[in-house]
Amino acid sequence: MNPYLLVILAYLIGSVPVGIILSRVKGADPRNVGSGNIGATNVMRAAGKVTGILTLAGDVLKGLIPVVVCVRTGQPVMIVAAAGLATFIGHLFPVFLKFRGGKGVATALGVCLGLAPYAVAIDIVVFIAVVLKWPYVSLGSLAAAAAMPLLFYILHAGDLYIYLVVIMAILIFVRHKENIRRLFVGTESTVRGPRKS
Repeated sequence: MNPYLLVILAYLIGSVPVGIILSRVKGADPRNVGSGNIGATNVMRAAGKVTGILTLAGDVLKGLIPVVVCVRTGQPVMIVAAAGLATFIGHLFPVFLKFRGGKGVATALGVCLGLAPYAVAIDIVVFIAVVLKWPYVSLGSLAAAAAMPLLFYILHAGDLYIYLVVIMAILIFVRHKENIRRLFVGTESTVRGPRKS
């Protein structure tokens, strides 16, 4: 398969709004609830726990599938990295939603899972540890995003892949700017629901 076509397809796969599609089955739209984000946490608020979990799985698969296809078809590292970035960018800026997408954590997780599964296993522990200590999903996501480049470096995942996860981590922080602001002022929602003043 043409490697450039693979990258384009990766972007289109990333653009599929899994959370919105699944929420519509329940007659809900996550864009009208809570933070308005289309990711698993807000989908859970809009359409229930099961729908949120299915959204998480779908968003992870969006990142995983293009990377695995590229690896299995023997594409060069540059194309594998480009496909990973394309599916991540597709989730953040989906063509099907007028380029207004999610925050990219689950899709980035899928990309990384296809590249360095051991790093992902450790990173999940980081996420869980942070959320258990401070009950903010956003803080756990930011900690996991920050840790991933270091884990890729320690596990010798390859320079190009390290650059990829650095880019994804930076964009995740940018997409979480409102969450970061709320964390600083103490109004961020916890895993138990909205923070009460």
